[in-house]
Amino acid sequence: MNINNKKGLSLEEVIKSRNKYGSNKLTVKKKHTIFSMIIESLNDPIIKILLIALCVKILFLFKDSNIYETLGIAIAVFLASFISVLSEYGSEKAFERLSEENSSYKVKVIRDSKKCVIPVDEVVVGDVVYLESGDKVPSDGVIIEGSIYTDESALTGETFEKLKKINDEVYMGSIVTNQSGVMKATKVGNSTYYGKIASDIQEKTIESPLKSKLRDLAKYISYIGYFGAILVFVSYMLNVILSGETNLVPHIIYALTLSVAVIVMAVPEGLPMMITLVLSSNMKRLLKKNVLVRKLVGIETSGSLNILFTDKTGTLTEGKLKVENFIDAELNSHKKINNLKDEVYETVYQSLVYNNESFYSDGVVQGGNTTDRAILEYCGGDNKNKYKIISKELFNSKLKYSKVITNYNGKTEFIKGAYEVILDKCTYYMKSNGEKRVLIDKNKILNYINNITNNGNRVLGLAINDGIRYILIGFVTLKDTIRKEAFSAIESIKSAGVLVVMVTGDAKETACSIAKELKIIDNEKDIVLTSEEFNNMAISDIEKILPRLKVLCRSLPEDKNKLVKIAQENNLIVGMTGDGVNDSPALKRADVGFSMGSGTEVAKETSDVVILDNNILSISYAILYGRTIFKNIRKFVVFQLSVNICAVLVSIICPFIGVLAPITVIQVLWVNMVMDTFAGLAFSFEPALKEYMLEAPKKRNEKIINSYMKNQIFFNGIYSTIICIWFLTSPLIKQIYIDDKYLMTAFFGLFIFIDIFNAFTARTSRINTFSNLFKNKIFLLIFLFITIVQIMLIYFGGELFRTTGLTFYEFEIMILIAFSIIVFDIFRKVLIKKKTKIDMKF
Repeated sequence: MNINNKKGLSLEEVIKSRNKYGSNKLTVKKKHTIFSMIIESLNDPIIKILLIALCVKILFLFKDSNIYETLGIAIAVFLASFISVLSEYGSEKAFERLSEENSSYKVKVIRDSKKCVIPVDEVVVGDVVYLESGDKVPSDGVIIEGSIYTDESALTGETFEKLKKINDEVYMGSIVTNQSGVMKATKVGNSTYYGKIASDIQEKTIESPLKSKLRDLAKYISYIGYFGAILVFVSYMLNVILSGETNLVPHIIYALTLSVAVIVMAVPEGLPMMITLVLSSNMKRLLKKNVLVRKLVGIETSGSLNILFTDKTGTLTEGKLKVENFIDAELNSHKKINNLKDEVYETVYQSLVYNNESFYSDGVVQGGNTTDRAILEYCGGDNKNKYKIISKELFNSKLKYSKVITNYNGKTEFIKGAYEVILDKCTYYMKSNGEKRVLIDKNKILNYINNITNNGNRVLGLAINDGIRYILIGFVTLKDTIRKEAFSAIESIKSAGVLVVMVTGDAKETACSIAKELKIIDNEKDIVLTSEEFNNMAISDIEKILPRLKVLCRSLPEDKNKLVKIAQENNLIVGMTGDGVNDSPALKRADVGFSMGSGTEVAKETSDVVILDNNILSISYAILYGRTIFKNIRKFVVFQLSVNICAVLVSIICPFIGVLAPITVIQVLWVNMVMDTFAGLAFSFEPALKEYMLEAPKKRNEKIINSYMKNQIFFNGIYSTIICIWFLTSPLIKQIYIDDKYLMTAFFGLFIFIDIFNAFTARTSRINTFSNLFKNKIFLLIFLFITIVQIMLIYFGGELFRTTGLTFYEFEIMILIAFSIIVFDIFRKVLIKKKTKIDMKF
């Protein structure tokens, strides 16, 4: 398209360009509605089993009067799904925000030889756009007139403004920080660098590790239920046939009803609710530590992280340049320039202030680039009225310096730039007393400054030209300061077995220096790659070095996505931190995206977790609480399945020992409340123990139920069953509880108190069952409440609960027998510790 820069595009050319290259509006893919999110939540594996059980219960309702359990399942499904959907609905707004931000401002263009203002969405390829300080670049393009400084930190992560002159590229979403120029649009909408990022944000993320583990658990539980159902059906029918019964139809219906009851009892309907409770309660605790959890599953996944890719700028560092020192030409370091001698101070001060595009306005440094602003803040003022500026040259990337000529000492040229360039120009240097001496040993100075840059500092050289020669007056060292809390944060995260990889746009020397200072690099075998080296490597080679990769420098947003993909394909659970628009795709694709509170709205809305105070130490809290959540889920699973095995087996066996209804319908309602709602709430508040941070992270494919849990579920479940059956059949027990009404009352109490004591055994894998018990006061209060209610039901439940008050001796015997589960569990733990190789950890 042949475009006249002075005239801009005609209306006809605008239409042709839009038809050929597309609109500047970002394409929005189809959003999820609340209804579709509810439907999707019903795909949860445990919820699926509950739905099947609910349907079967409804179908057999005419034979099964347990409407309370049916209603309980329905409520559990509704609450677990509804709370989950409400908590995550906001995450669907990420792209909407990006699109709104991109479409809410106007730009200045020239069309048909006239300067006009149009909405950013109407910009087309070929448009001539005017850019001034404070403007947002509306599309990708090239500078055709003037020069501008742009802040691309939200796109590239780099903190330094870049000078864009004629023929240089500029990118949609970057901000003009200084000067003015004219650009020609070359790419619009989805074709822009910004647009490609926006498209990536909308890609569907992979399934969370917790959901995957729950699917496996659902299969495990369903197998138990199906096996129990088949067993009870076959056993019951075999018993009927052997008894000589000829009319089998009623017995088949009863056997089917009994089988359905077994399946329902095997399903831990309290698990989805418990998971929602434990995630929500820990989410509130984390909020007090300035960690906002946007997606409930994200916090649990944090505890399973194997690898954390962390941005440097604004995450490990403060994201703000600061002058560290002034180093005079004799290599003396000064924190402030105030203690320099008068003539030297005046020369240095005028150099820093006059060769500077920043200025003070209402006590705040404005204008210029980050380097100039940092230098002016260091000077503490900008008295630019004392001397007259004769001429100036802005920083030139080819020459690598800027200069200004003033009438200081008649006529003096101040020059500032790359230290090696400035040093090369100088033939004299200024001593600390103001004398000028011949500069002889440049190598000594160069080696000294090189050592400083190797420590992560940026160094600028300062010199003056008195009309005869260039005189070195010193150096300014600047640094993007490392956050104080970053040191303990990295140490804590590494102690949790999480591999920390710093991903930054910085140069290799600076990145390595910071990584070593933070001890991200702490071994000679650790690997540092540049983006170019990284992209020239085969995927298989990257996979081999991934465990030793500690820094990726000069990185591009595509590198972050690539890193996440490679790590996930190697079965690692991946965390990614970031705060810019460029980080959003990787934040979304990672298993857990951590955004910073001061970051862009797009990054925050795309992430799973927002670190409100920008404190990377908060990520270690997220890992700790994530691990606590997973352990609490495991504890609840142990409790529920131990009790469920007992309930299923008792339901199977009791009809064959003459007890058709060991627990009544109303008693089942209370049992379910104890096993599901109350227990779920109690386990939700299990404490976050620091010892969890010393364990290795869980693998993506690790099952929820491990070997230790299987051992506890099986043996405690079987022991509880034996105790229950023995209690109902033992002549000794029948001598104590002479009448059946007392026996069945005591059995109801026995079943509940076995559940209560099972909860104590399930909450810790330590031999000491009561370890850290008082750190969960909610647990104690809930089970104290259950105990009080159970005692009241025994003595005042009457016909409704089929109970008759027991004597103190009868109650005491029942409690002692129930308490034996704790003694049995201690014996089991001691045996495991001495004679097996099972890892005694949840």
